[in-house]
Amino acid sequence: MSRRVSLPGADELFRQSTTLSAVPSSAPTPIEDQPTAIVTSANKKSVRTTARRRVNSFDRTPSGRERHDEKITVYLSPEELYDLDQARLALRGDLGLAVDRGRIVRESLSIIIADLETKGDQSIIARRLRGK
Repeated sequence: MSRRVSLPGADELFRQSTTLSAVPSSAPTPIEDQPTAIVTSANKKSVRTTARRRVNSFDRTPSGRERHDEKITVYLSPEELYDLDQARLALRGDLGLAVDRGRIVRESLSIIIADLETKGDQSIIARRLRGK
């Protein structure tokens, strides 16, 4: 008996299946009894536009621990990263809250945006960005 493990190949791992999937298939599907122009225009990828949703400060809650599909990159100075880690450690050590840096950033954004929507020009973010 061989000690080698038999693993599936790439073709088997990435083949099209007939089961439902969370990831939509990128292959165009033929549509019967419709002109070709409609089929090709329906299969074109367009820029996704998301309507701006107005939420009052009572409805706004941070997303917490869940899978996030959208991503941004934020560059921090070493001092800012140190402060963020110190806040994380203080929340964990002093308050018993085991949170990661992303959760702290999402909670902070939620607070700042709610303050901006409530106070507008007098919000803390508007005053700090103006330099006052």
